[in-house]
Amino acid sequence: MVEADTPDAVAELLAQAPAEDRVAVVDRRFVGHRHALRLALTDPRFDAAAVPGAVSARPAARQALTGALAALAAAPVAAGPRAADGAAPTAPLPDALADALDAQGAAPYRPELGVLVAAVPADSAGRAAAEAAVAAVDEESVRLRSAVKSRDGFFTTHFISPYSRYLARWCARRGLTPNQVTTASLLVALIAAGCAATGTRGGYVAAGVLLLASFVLDCTDGQLARYSLQYSTLGAWLDATFDRAKEYAYYAGLALGAARGGDDVWALALGAMVLQTCRHVVDFAFTEANHDAAANTSPTAALSGRLDSVGWTVWVRRMVVLPIGERWALIAVLTAVTTPRITFVVLLVGCGLAACYTTAGRVLRSLTRRAQRTDRAAQALADLADSGPLAEAGARALRPLARRMPVFVPPVVALIGAAAVTATAALASRGSWWPVLAAAFYVLTSAFAVARPLKGALDWLVPPFFRAGEYGTVLALAAVSGVNGALPAAFGLVAAVAYHHYDTVYRIRGGTGAPPRALVRAAGGHEGRTLVVALMAALAHHTGFTVALTVLAVALALLVLTESVRFWVSSAAPAVHDESGEPA
Repeated sequence: MVEADTPDAVAELLAQAPAEDRVAVVDRRFVGHRHALRLALTDPRFDAAAVPGAVSARPAARQALTGALAALAAAPVAAGPRAADGAAPTAPLPDALADALDAQGAAPYRPELGVLVAAVPADSAGRAAAEAAVAAVDEESVRLRSAVKSRDGFFTTHFISPYSRYLARWCARRGLTPNQVTTASLLVALIAAGCAATGTRGGYVAAGVLLLASFVLDCTDGQLARYSLQYSTLGAWLDATFDRAKEYAYYAGLALGAARGGDDVWALALGAMVLQTCRHVVDFAFTEANHDAAANTSPTAALSGRLDSVGWTVWVRRMVVLPIGERWALIAVLTAVTTPRITFVVLLVGCGLAACYTTAGRVLRSLTRRAQRTDRAAQALADLADSGPLAEAGARALRPLARRMPVFVPPVVALIGAAAVTATAALASRGSWWPVLAAAFYVLTSAFAVARPLKGALDWLVPPFFRAGEYGTVLALAAVSGVNGALPAAFGLVAAVAYHHYDTVYRIRGGTGAPPRALVRAAGGHEGRTLVVALMAALAHHTGFTVALTVLAVALALLVLTESVRFWVSSAAPAVHDESGEPA
């Protein structure tokens, strides 16, 4: 830490700082809470950040900060501890720098301080008032409250967060990182899955308790990140993938436990994973299609806003969608007191109703919303579609025809193709070639659905229909085959593909775009994988089908995991942390 009085002097000192370091300018007269300074000086998610009296810049924003200092140096009366005539300056230097960064298009993040104080008093009376304001606020209490998401679900808000925030503070004071807590949560969930796999009542009870313990740690890792501002690129990857890994591993544990008792529920377990993943794709696709749309309003959204003003309706609507807290609590209780079959049936019914509720509401919003979707939104939907070489080639050939079709055609065509291939796979006899023909038709409809930019009101439904078509076909073919081990192998295949799709979502959220096209093509795209599985079911419908599914699952897992790990541990990966509310 060094001191300087003028923009020129500050610029000279900043130039001496290593290029890879984050730098900050703080007015020596600053009065405020330490956490207010932390928000401006240490949050790694933003290239530049500012509060009254302080501004900081990471390496990516250092050049803009230097430019802002040069601009201020040309007008020394405008900022600094003292103006040229000895009078008080119009603005503290850090505040003037923040405004200059705004003018250069490198706007710094300005955190919401709430009751926290950050000020640069102009005189002794102002300083006394600011110090009194600081003393009047319990900073630690504010910091603990801010560690909790503002839009969590009912179960999380009332049964987990009241004590998990203190667990987060305990971890912070002992030097534990969010990544360590996230890993602990995964390990506890895997132990829970192992307990469920024993197939005993004691194992089921232990599994339910450990699943809830894993969820407590899952809440704690995010609260620890917010409490101590320990966001990281690796943490973004862990946070984005481990929740799904924990839940789906638990499904597998329940299926193994049921099998020990003579009850085959692998189809139910795979169905639960397919339904839950499709729900998430609906959420992601709708959000990406609408987050930057112009004129993004509708009567349905207005009604939702009015309902938010009635307190109890907020909690009811958050519970109806069965978010992760309510869902894991339901799974834990049912595991402990009933059987895996009952657990999966209730879960499928509950998630199915939740999916109908949320999807219907979003369809109504889309139909009544006069929104102009951007090229970025269309690209995001195209990336989420996960089209492979076959769909790409078909789309190029069908583009002239697709451009003449009505706006509602892409989701309708995608639905027809997905329904046709799934229904055929479910109804055809074992070893039949009808699913292969249906898969070829699915390739054609998939190409037609993405032959033009996805900017229609309901085009966000195209990726979820593709996911339902691919996953549903794998489930149906494995179930119809009757081959020993086919359903567990199909479970592994869908898990590997679902990981690829979740990885795509979080890359798009971070603003880095989808995985490389070479990876998507190598993975075959959704339509290519569907055709391959249909061919395997026809050609190897005896015991070889299980082996074929297993080999495909392992190959895809290695392919997508290798690229995913490389990306998320690289310096280019963004620190993506969901602060909007509890995920479904």
